[in-house]
Amino acid sequence: MRRAAPLILGAGPAGCAAAIELARAGASPVLIDRSESVGDPLCGGFMSWRTIAQLETLGVDPLTLGGNTVDHLKLFTGDRVAQTPLPHTALGLSRHALDTALRKAALEAGAKLEIDTIRAVVPGLATGQSQEWQAETIFLASGKHDVREQARPRTAGDPALGLRIRLPASSQRRSLIGSAIELHLFRGGYAGIVLQEGGSANICLALRKSALAAAGGDPRRLLEKVAERNGHFADRLGSDWHSAKIETIGAVPYGWIAEDTPHGFFRLGDQAAVIPSLAGEGMSIALASGTMAARYWLQGGAEAAPAYQRAFAARAFPPVQLAKAARGLAETRFGHVAVPALAKLAPGLLTRLAERCRIDAPTPVSPPPACTKARPC
Repeated sequence: MRRAAPLILGAGPAGCAAAIELARAGASPVLIDRSESVGDPLCGGFMSWRTIAQLETLGVDPLTLGGNTVDHLKLFTGDRVAQTPLPHTALGLSRHALDTALRKAALEAGAKLEIDTIRAVVPGLATGQSQEWQAETIFLASGKHDVREQARPRTAGDPALGLRIRLPASSQRRSLIGSAIELHLFRGGYAGIVLQEGGSANICLALRKSALAAAGGDPRRLLEKVAERNGHFADRLGSDWHSAKIETIGAVPYGWIAEDTPHGFFRLGDQAAVIPSLAGEGMSIALASGTMAARYWLQGGAEAAPAYQRAFAARAFPPVQLAKAARGLAETRFGHVAVPALAKLAPGLLTRLAERCRIDAPTPVSPPPACTKARPC
């Protein structure tokens, strides 16, 4: 099946942002996702004020999706606590709610959704479980999950892992967390905690493989060990967490950036750049990559892919490196002392760090013409 319109592999935030931008310009993008029902991916449950603004330009109002208002940051290292207000309102919102709204907006804009599990991808061809998909242009937006032939390099001796546990609403957690986004630093990693719609608590950990190995490879034992050493974290877990499902994702290549790509092959989201989650701007970067890639395609078609990838890599490098350095500091004993102290001395320091960990999606030098019968996309 040969398609003039581009294929977008993955109906998450990056893929849907590209689909909305393309469809609004008159193209007919085809989104391919492995599931007709929208899931709840592990990462991305915090929406910064920048992400909220980006979503609004895409036709999605996240403030209507039932998320929890977030207006300040709390930082915990052992018994030390630092707090700083956020410059603007943010949200705790599940990926299920966000991805559902984005997929709906993409389809309403004119994108088409196909269901298939993509096994391998090369320029011009995506091999699915159901069929082969041929297209002059492919946008790869599969998030943190690699597909065959396009795996990102993993060279870290002690790679990063992601772990998530979602806990039900409780008066204790509501009282403790409230309108905060919390960062709990511990030996070997850190945990982010935020309340989401309905008051449920989303707890995501980014840690080194060695930390899990020290717990015998058992995620529940790992959580127990972190709670034993960090009383504030233990309070958030409460007594009802043992029966909750724990989700994990392995070997996250934090700091990796795609610097080039062949014609007709655009990398989006985590397939373009993986920013450490400590910065809280991963969702904003995913949306920016989708919007930026679509604009390049509308301007130059399949041949614009290398120019887009190089331009996006150049924009991604400073914030990714900054977030990578912050993550490295947060994992050290010195950082456990210095970071809360700096946050107290300069309350806006952490929010300024987040401000620098963003990527805007520039408009091409000349605006892309709309797709018409005379000029088909």
